[in-house]
Amino acid sequence: MAATAAQTRYRVEGMDCAGCATKIDSALRRMHGVQDVNVSVTAGTMTVRHTAESDLAAIEKKVTGLGYSVAQLTSEAGQNAKPAGHGTKGGHDHAGHDHAGHDHAGRDHAGTAKDDHDDVEGLHGHDHTPATGPWWNSAKGRLSIASGAALAAAFAIHYIWPATGVWLFIAAMLIGLVPIARRAVMATLAGIPLTIEMLMTIAAIGAVIIGAGEEAATVVFLFLVGELLEGVAAGKARSSIEALTTLVPKTAFLEENGATREVPAEALGVGAVILVRPGDRIPADGKIIEGESAIDESPVSGESVPVRKGVDADVFAGTINGDGVLRITVTAAASDNTIARIVKLVEEAQESKAPTERFIDRFSRWYTPAVVAVGALVAVVPPLAFGDDWNEWIYKGLALLLIGCPCALVISVPAAIAASLSAGARRGLLMKGGAVLEGLGKITAVAWDKTGTLTEGKPVVTDVVAIGISEEVLSLAAALETGSSHPLALAILRKAKADRVPVPPAVEAKALGGKGVVGRIGGKNVFLGSPIAGGEKVALPTEQAARIAELNDQGKSVSVLLINDVLAGFIAMRDEPRPDAQAGLKALTDVGIRTVMLTGDNQRTAAAIGKQLGIEVRSELLPEDKQRIVGELKGQGLTVAKVGDGINDAPALAAADIGIAMGGGTDVALETADAAVLHGRVGDVAAMIKLSQATMANIKQNITMALGLKAVFLVTTVVGITGLWPAILADTGATVLVTANAMRLLRWKGGV
Repeated sequence: MAATAAQTRYRVEGMDCAGCATKIDSALRRMHGVQDVNVSVTAGTMTVRHTAESDLAAIEKKVTGLGYSVAQLTSEAGQNAKPAGHGTKGGHDHAGHDHAGHDHAGRDHAGTAKDDHDDVEGLHGHDHTPATGPWWNSAKGRLSIASGAALAAAFAIHYIWPATGVWLFIAAMLIGLVPIARRAVMATLAGIPLTIEMLMTIAAIGAVIIGAGEEAATVVFLFLVGELLEGVAAGKARSSIEALTTLVPKTAFLEENGATREVPAEALGVGAVILVRPGDRIPADGKIIEGESAIDESPVSGESVPVRKGVDADVFAGTINGDGVLRITVTAAASDNTIARIVKLVEEAQESKAPTERFIDRFSRWYTPAVVAVGALVAVVPPLAFGDDWNEWIYKGLALLLIGCPCALVISVPAAIAASLSAGARRGLLMKGGAVLEGLGKITAVAWDKTGTLTEGKPVVTDVVAIGISEEVLSLAAALETGSSHPLALAILRKAKADRVPVPPAVEAKALGGKGVVGRIGGKNVFLGSPIAGGEKVALPTEQAARIAELNDQGKSVSVLLINDVLAGFIAMRDEPRPDAQAGLKALTDVGIRTVMLTGDNQRTAAAIGKQLGIEVRSELLPEDKQRIVGELKGQGLTVAKVGDGINDAPALAAADIGIAMGGGTDVALETADAAVLHGRVGDVAAMIKLSQATMANIKQNITMALGLKAVFLVTTVVGITGLWPAILADTGATVLVTANAMRLLRWKGGV
């Protein structure tokens, strides 16, 4: 009878690179009863599927023995056992979100907020310093600085006093190599002999044997710098996920027994009644039982304009109450509110990614043993089998070992990656490591967020239509909107300023909740608001109503202007596409990459933008919907990149093969993503993919050169044409060639 399966999740501290995850994964899979292991470096978590009879203490001891600190996550935290689906309670319905309903009531938004552990002696030499500390104070940072300083000193003294140079370079190498070699030994004792640390140790020692101490010390230093950067990036990403929870306020106003008191938000239970003031963040998922207000839901749904909500409407933790006092019944505990679910979605999506093995790690599994085996066979087989001269064949075996020294291979990949990352960074393309660079070149589909990604992220005035008695529509509208912080009001004020339109003073101006704003300007009664509210005051002519409907069908919000209850004109606004959006999308489709827009906006607005840009559209989506669609695309065999700029994009960014954050986006999106387009250009995504393809081509060239030279000299050495010194030149020459080739990437200019 098959053993009962169980699943346990752990928090693992001290991981900072894919190699860490690989070590833990490989070690645990060898244990009795362990069926599957998923390790997430970014989330700092590990999920182990095992038989019910498995010894959890032994599993924890194995991880601790590798040099990490581990603690089981409890079900109370929502972490242990496989979570159920994260459907949003209450069913967030965007279908009723009509941007034509221009709410001017939100006029005053002032105040609205836009464990230590012991380092186990053994394998793990990575930095365990908290991510908030400076990198130079970490153990890995100090080691990198010491190695670099020693290398610089060795070069300086060697220049002045050449006779001492070789020993100085060896000393500089040993500063960094000793910890690396120690980790290689501990990995071997744990049953994982062919690690990057072992390869680095062999490469450095081999370089010293052939007299290339400078090369050995330099390679060790570059390796340490790479490990340091990975640790810093992993720590920041982990902190950014935890920072999501800061969107939910720490306290809430609880109504109980006829009184209101301030309590911790995490203490709110289902059914509790809370009071939310204008400008405050909503502290829990719930349902409105009294009041009406414009709710800024951009952190959750990506809606570009606040949504008007009243009694019986669902509201979500972390969203912002605009202008009205609300009484809300709590429908979800703090551990299961919208933001908590987003955090879980991000962590689970990242954990489901298999650790990306470095190319050198994979290659070393057969390359290093093969070189050693061939060298040994060349040294002993001819003398034993054919009675040939021992000295001659030992000499040839030693030459083969020198030819096989993997220094050129070790430096070729990181050199190309470092050059590409530098070239990309100068252009505003930020990629978090070599695995991301490799993955970008394989992308076959790109899923885009709309607001702030394909569009500018703020409404602009697109049409100003004057009717009959007045040509001052924009001027009067700006007068009424002066002082308002509503996004549509700001669009009108920006347009008036850009067109140098005079803005007369308005008196007795006041907001009409959910309808618009009224006031007196130059002795006239002026109203600006939604077409529905305007139609309640005066019948809109059929021709003008049709024109407004046409603008609404284009995804535009329309506000009508009435003067003394007579229609004077109307203003249309929309969050417009970025200037390069159409060209940027075309650059992707021209090379066969599928594009799709995933947005929380209503269907009408999304369809209008999609038609203008020529992109497939999926609208009215919550964070879990976006994540699900990304999963569906991957299920179709596509390699998916997700581009977004908001917190609501974080789960989908993490679930995609490559997550790309658009410049100007939230810190969470930037840190959750694998890459970032810092200048906010849509075309830069295509440029990033081109850089990836150029980098991978360069790496293939480097490997071909390194292995090609070694293959040539291997044959000539065996047949007796070349000997020890040519072997040394082959290795050194290959290193020079691949490094020079990699540096060509520094001149990459990109372009779409």
